[in-house]
Amino acid sequence: MMDIIGYGAFFLTTALIFSFITLGLNLQWGLTGLFNVGLAGFVAVGAYTSALLTTPDTAGRFGGFDLPILVGWLGAMIIAGLAAAIIGVATLRLKSDYLAITTFGVAVVVQLVALNAQKLTGGPFGIGFIPRPFSSLAETPLLFNLANLGVVTIVIVIVYFALEHLAKSPWGRVLKALREDERAAISLGKSARFYRVQAFAVGGAIMGLAGAIQAHFIGFIAPDNYLPILTFQVWVMLIVGGSGSNKGAIVGSVLVWAIWAGSGALTSILFSPEQQARAASLQIVAIGVMLCIILLVRPGGLFGDMRRRQSAAAPQQKTAVDELSDRAS
Repeated sequence: MMDIIGYGAFFLTTALIFSFITLGLNLQWGLTGLFNVGLAGFVAVGAYTSALLTTPDTAGRFGGFDLPILVGWLGAMIIAGLAAAIIGVATLRLKSDYLAITTFGVAVVVQLVALNAQKLTGGPFGIGFIPRPFSSLAETPLLFNLANLGVVTIVIVIVYFALEHLAKSPWGRVLKALREDERAAISLGKSARFYRVQAFAVGGAIMGLAGAIQAHFIGFIAPDNYLPILTFQVWVMLIVGGSGSNKGAIVGSVLVWAIWAGSGALTSILFSPEQQARAASLQIVAIGVMLCIILLVRPGGLFGDMRRRQSAAAPQQKTAVDELSDRAS
């Protein structure tokens, strides 16, 4: 029984870490309409930043400052946010698929730098012995997992309510207006590029925080942790939960991770060790089938932006642009 509770806590902690990434993507795509498929790069920036700030130098790396974990998390948010802002200034002039291709290229560059800058990142061997919260409880997996789950839950609640407040603030209304009708929002005196760079930077900072939390929870990072499959997983989580909904981002993350982990466990039972490498692709098949079912039953996701769906059925309802115009006048 204790083993089941311990695994449940481990599972929920991992799912909530994915929720941070999905919340960041929801701010960029669901609220602002920025098609970012390079989110794995920002997660990697956050993870390596926090690891370098907090892990003692045992391999001749630059870094290893042995700072507190909380400092590492804050540093990860700052560096990932700055990286996202710089990339945003350079790329957010692009639209839709062009932006997607560019951000994907950025993620590939980050992953290759992590793979080849061995003096800084440990190269393909990664960085090990990263300080873990509640490491004194590591010999008792149940308490260790429950303690980490408690911390991650507290942080996710703070981020969730902060994003909800931002979405309902004047800043959030401008982002929604830009998503719905950019020309109308610009005609009201709003700088599309300025607001989009801000949204991109805040979303990148949240993704960097997710990478930092994951790095310290596991205690090890390597370039293979930030392959394009991570981007695929998070996009599916957001689509299933519902683009534009922070609640949906969290629920979608837990649901998709449950199917991903469950299908992985099932393949390990049903297939021999020699076949498991090929059978692992069934995880992607299972996620794809679930995505198709969700899109057929609820095209907007489980908790999709109700206003966006209702506006199609009731054109007379005020949009974000209408609200922005009313407040401007």
